Amino acid sequence: PNRERNAMTTLASQCEALAALLKERKQTVAVAESSTAGLISSCLLAVPGASAYYLGGCVIYTMDARRNILGIPDAVLKAQKPVTEDYVTLCAKTVREKVNATWGIGELGIAGPAGSRYGHEAGISVVGVSGPVTLARKVETGHSDREANMWAFADAAFALLLDAMKQDG
Repeated sequence: PNRERNAMTTLASQCEALAALLKERKQTVAVAESSTAGLISSCLLAVPGASAYYLGGCVIYTMDARRNILGIPDAVLKAQKPVTEDYVTLCAKTVREKVNATWGIGELGIAGPAGSRYGHEAGISVVGVSGPVTLARKVETGHSDREANMWAFADAAFALLLDAMKQDG
């Protein structure tokens, strides 16, 4: 519990800066996350006044979720290579468009402790942001600690959104 509380406090602190920037610019965000299992959304919503900038989110842990929640057609899903910047950008763009947000955040990864059925080791994720600026980044922690990876991937998503917002001016 203390470890979780400490990690949440750290991420909430980073989200406070993002929240303030989103509010100041009157911009909004939506989230489609996989291996972070709702942590990205939880941290964004932990900041008081989140309704000013947070429009919605979903956990797209399975292909069925990507198909049914995001509405990505089978042909498009089958054409994607797992854990790639193109794929996560598609998810970020799709969730952004679904709720008409300024920014979409996407995350796809393998938290661990085992690797994926596609041959990726645990501790790998891709995070993406779609909006006025589109960015994507691969994250590799080098370990298989599931919870630590989930927090690291969420932190990377916040850093990426902040980078995109800085580039947007």
